[in-house]
Amino acid sequence: MLSLGYKAIISTMFFDDFELHKDAKVRDSLLWEYELENFDYHDMRTVVVQRVVERGRMEDYYAILNLYGIDGVREAIKEIPCLNAKDISFVCSVFDLNKEDLKCYIRKQSLYQH
Repeated sequence: MLSLGYKAIISTMFFDDFELHKDAKVRDSLLWEYELENFDYHDMRTVVVQRVVERGRMEDYYAILNLYGIDGVREAIKEIPCLNAKDISFVCSVFDLNKEDLKCYIRKQSLYQH
């Protein structure tokens, strides 16, 4: 299921046992402005992953890893439109991504600087 590279990277943090937390749910407070009764977690994957990266707890990470899989989370991270430098460094380290592959990094580099 997991390739050796992903497993090695994720095990360096605390997500190596995410599959043991099948009951983990993303906290409603992270998605406070949406009506969660009709919320489509798959269509809104990028928003959900962004909120977890920015404000999530360990249980929220377990929830998105179980919901989307490691590859799904990695692809969603690449599509996040805006992250701060600390969050970019974190996701690149944990999910073995290059910052140049992230939309938020590319957008930040293309903004006109005074």
